[in-house]
Amino acid sequence: MSIAVSLPTRLEKLVGSDRVRASESALQAFAIAGRAPMAVLKPRSAREVAEIVGFAAAENLAVVACGSRSKLELGMPPRRYDLAIDMTDLRQIAHYDPGDLTVSVDAGMPLHELAKVLGAKNQFLPLAVPCGGTSTVAGAIASGIDSALRQQYGTARDFLIGAEFVDGAGKQCKSGGRVVKNVTGYDLHKLLIGSLGTLGVVTRLNFRTFPLPDLRGVHLSTFPTLEAALQFHASLLKCGLPFSNLELFDSEFSALLAAWLNRTGGTRKSLPASGWHVLACFEGHAAVMGRIQLELQERSEQMQAARSGTIDGQPAQQLEAAFREAFDWLRGAATSVALFRIVLPRPAGDDLAELLNGSHQSPLRSAFVLRACGVAYLALLADGEDAPANATLEREVTRTFSRVEEKKGSATLLHGPQKLKERVSVWGAKRADFPMMQHVKQAFDPHNIFAPGRFVGGI
Repeated sequence: MSIAVSLPTRLEKLVGSDRVRASESALQAFAIAGRAPMAVLKPRSAREVAEIVGFAAAENLAVVACGSRSKLELGMPPRRYDLAIDMTDLRQIAHYDPGDLTVSVDAGMPLHELAKVLGAKNQFLPLAVPCGGTSTVAGAIASGIDSALRQQYGTARDFLIGAEFVDGAGKQCKSGGRVVKNVTGYDLHKLLIGSLGTLGVVTRLNFRTFPLPDLRGVHLSTFPTLEAALQFHASLLKCGLPFSNLELFDSEFSALLAAWLNRTGGTRKSLPASGWHVLACFEGHAAVMGRIQLELQERSEQMQAARSGTIDGQPAQQLEAAFREAFDWLRGAATSVALFRIVLPRPAGDDLAELLNGSHQSPLRSAFVLRACGVAYLALLADGEDAPANATLEREVTRTFSRVEEKKGSATLLHGPQKLKERVSVWGAKRADFPMMQHVKQAFDPHNIFAPGRFVGGI
């Protein structure tokens, strides 16, 4: 009997027959870059996860932990993929102390369900990540995808205070704790952020929560040139006002954003068609909101904005949601899309201007947005998928990696056609700390069973 035939039967002894799926349709639903697993398992507890991983380690089977699968394409396609672990039935809130502003939640808990529980206590978790309607808590952490609230609340590293996970030997591990001030051991749980499931299977996460703001506001300014928009953007970063988000974007991004709002029933009347735009989001009580609105209007007038004004009500909420979901709708904005995440040493200087000049000289359309904390998204858009279009996209992707490397920055290809990923590494050139990353991988996953090949350098 072949291993493919006998494997589901053996797995049923671990989690039960109702927890193992091996039909063609079930396997294809968990496929990555056309590669499907031999079985999908749906554990009910961390103990069952540990038993599955222990079995996989003993049998040398490659494992990929999955949630809603909205960002499963991130990274390189795994070299081996035997078992998919569907974590969506681990979805309980294990501990919630509103007075202490801490919550402990299972890996498969959907973010929108957690938001309802926290909202009932006038609190929230600032993981404003794309695919928010389906994303699980652990998926948002493992993907490392940017939160639209990073400017004010930081990244997950700033409010993830502990985790429980299963390592590559099938051992249940803990790091950190359930209190904000915890000095026991090392912050190993922070290595799980952005690891794409290559270090362990997350089973539970502990967070610091935050009070919900009283009010939210949005201000949009338009400038005729990139230089003027960058100057305004830089002045806002230096002024000391508590912005929850600052976004600088070009006319192509604005057009794609308007199209997405139109498709989803939103309003596009507040989006100008040309120029460079700066969106400032802010929150607080009425007095703070009034002061911020006044200063934004004064600064935009001083810097001779072509258009400037506050956006209120439902249009403001729709704009904030659109920027939160930018990763999702940008990757479907053309027939073939290469979507970069770029960090430059001087995002507000000549480096950025040179990078954008290079992309604008490309035969492909491009859309650009400078997000919080100097993180930028650049989408190269090809309106075909024939051989010439694929060759052009590959050439421009390679050039973009080279331009960023010349500026001592870092670039990651968040999304691209499968044919492109077969020829170009989504991670660009290896970093100087790659040997350290290999040591970390070996320590967490000694048998190399967690999504082998998915991370930098084939880790």
